Amino acid sequence: MKNENRNVRHTYSDAFSHSALNRCEYLLHSPHSAWHMAIYTTSHSFHLTLNTHTSFFLTNFQYSVITLILSFLHNTQNFSLLSTMPEAPRDYNLLEKNKKTLDFIEDVTSNADQVQKKVLQQILSLNANVEYLQRYGLNGQTDRDTFKKLLPVVSYEDVQPDINRIANGDTAPILCSKPISEFLTSSGTSGGERKLMPTIEDELERRSLLYSLLNPVMSQFAKTLGGIVARPVLTSYYKSSSFRNRPYDPYTNYTSPNETVLCPDSYQSMYSQLLCGLCQNKEVMRVGAVFASGFIRAIRFLEKHWTLLSNDIRTGTINSLITDTKVRESVMKILKPEPKLADFIQTECSKSSWQGIITRLWPNTKYVDVIVTGTMSQYIPTLDYYSNGLPLVCTMYASSECYFGVNLNPLCKPSDVSYTLIPTMCYFEFLPVNRTNGVSDHSLQTPRSLNEKEQKKLVELVDVKLGQEYELVVTTYAGLYRYRVGDVLKVAGFKNKAPQFNFICRKNVVLSIDSDKTDEVELQNAMKNAVTHLVPFDASVSEYTSYADTNTIPGHYVLYWELSLNGLTLIPPCVYEDCCLTIEESLNSVYRQGRVSDKSIGPLEIKIVEQGTFDKLMDYAISLGASINQYKTPRCVKFAPVVELLNSKVTSSYFSPKCPKWFPGHKQWVNQN
Repeated sequence: MKNENRNVRHTYSDAFSHSALNRCEYLLHSPHSAWHMAIYTTSHSFHLTLNTHTSFFLTNFQYSVITLILSFLHNTQNFSLLSTMPEAPRDYNLLEKNKKTLDFIEDVTSNADQVQKKVLQQILSLNANVEYLQRYGLNGQTDRDTFKKLLPVVSYEDVQPDINRIANGDTAPILCSKPISEFLTSSGTSGGERKLMPTIEDELERRSLLYSLLNPVMSQFAKTLGGIVARPVLTSYYKSSSFRNRPYDPYTNYTSPNETVLCPDSYQSMYSQLLCGLCQNKEVMRVGAVFASGFIRAIRFLEKHWTLLSNDIRTGTINSLITDTKVRESVMKILKPEPKLADFIQTECSKSSWQGIITRLWPNTKYVDVIVTGTMSQYIPTLDYYSNGLPLVCTMYASSECYFGVNLNPLCKPSDVSYTLIPTMCYFEFLPVNRTNGVSDHSLQTPRSLNEKEQKKLVELVDVKLGQEYELVVTTYAGLYRYRVGDVLKVAGFKNKAPQFNFICRKNVVLSIDSDKTDEVELQNAMKNAVTHLVPFDASVSEYTSYADTNTIPGHYVLYWELSLNGLTLIPPCVYEDCCLTIEESLNSVYRQGRVSDKSIGPLEIKIVEQGTFDKLMDYAISLGASINQYKTPRCVKFAPVVELLNSKVTSSYFSPKCPKWFPGHKQWVNQN
């Protein structure tokens, strides 16, 4: 086993399709698990992992992480490109390394409160003289009580002026005593604005630490095998010396040469790394992506380009569309003529059905490493279709603001995924969220600063209650203080004294016309109910988003649907109308009251858009400078150009034919008075 571990190689390629718009939902995956976890960034990627220890990871900075994680078998040929990869030290002991890491997890979770207290003291001591803390009169004090009394809980809009000063070249210690080395971009999906999250060099070490936890955790379950650059979070890692000069680790050596990983052209990076993965198809042990939607988009890329890829494998040459000299040279060290393999790929990809295509092309694949929590859960049936029901593994929770925690039970069911927050990463606080009976309170609206009464509700990491939902608030080493991340989490359990959370939703995805408030969880559940009407026609919704249209009187909800039509029977308009009504019936009583009684909300509308519309939405995000690493389809849009783009692709529209059911809760009591 030790010898096999020494042969591990991974490949990254964050290249993939086009565009990115959303923020990191930020359950990142990464290259440190015993079964070869791959680093991702928030959003689309595709990866495969090879038998016995080597990974192929597709990644392109401005686009998505498409990862093929390949594990080379013990007797696999030693490609010449591997000389550029870190080699295992002679005294390398994986089992001992894993034990130390697991002991670290035990220690910090057992002493979570003490660790958190120390983290806050360190952050405040290091940054004692920065403008931001001086502005609120902290004056070097590092105790929790003073910190909470003086520092407000803030949103991005509150700190944006300070961030803009730094971005515009102000070198004063505004937020952090250490120089801001770069900004990590986090796209504002609904508003169309990309957020800039400051980071410092030291933060890469903390993120590398979290990555390093994944391999030992996975090994317990899978023993068989101004002048500052703004970048996506994963781009930051790939372009750092931490990646280029990384020490040996079985799960951070990649099959794809660095040249393909660092290629700035998404198509070339994606293509070349998929090519490397297909060349070694029998070695692949896992597949996956950051977000499920990215995995599926990667499959679409393969569907479009498999003929070119198989031809390259047949002839042992690389397509002329790949023009980057360094990429061509590095790939040609791996590529050789393999007509039989090319025939195999052609046979499988030419079949009418792509069901099980992952296990057909990469027969030794053991699991799918992909985020399927939150709204990504809608893609689970599609993932099962392509993978023949392989286990779906979510490994890590992170964002542009900070990395947070890991899944200590990575082979659990998607519905059971929870993340253990690692107390050393930042200082955590939690704002209780009330979502009684599906109706969200004000705290689920777009993040904002809190008043004094609201701030007193925040609790410490070790004081959260089982079953309660909270909004995550963090204080980071890089200069964010009591910052509202925008994620809603639910306490699912505890690892020693550290809580474990289910990811519930993003706060800033909210539809509202009047007094109604519809969050993404409620919308997702309504969608699940509605699409059952399409099943008899062998149709499904491949992508969707929503919009609160207030241009009409009264305003109304609009859903944009892109369909996947497999059946031959035309879907009649009444079916879409039934879908509209089902969605309305599934929404909360405040919405239904607005429709039925108050007449403050108009009939819900479904607009069917052309095939490829949501790809164009990604393209538009890319044109704004966003990264596909952070992309997942926005579930609510507000930005006018995005709405215009969607409306330009509408082929038909349908309205709810009648009002949903609604019964006033206190009608008799009201009449009596």
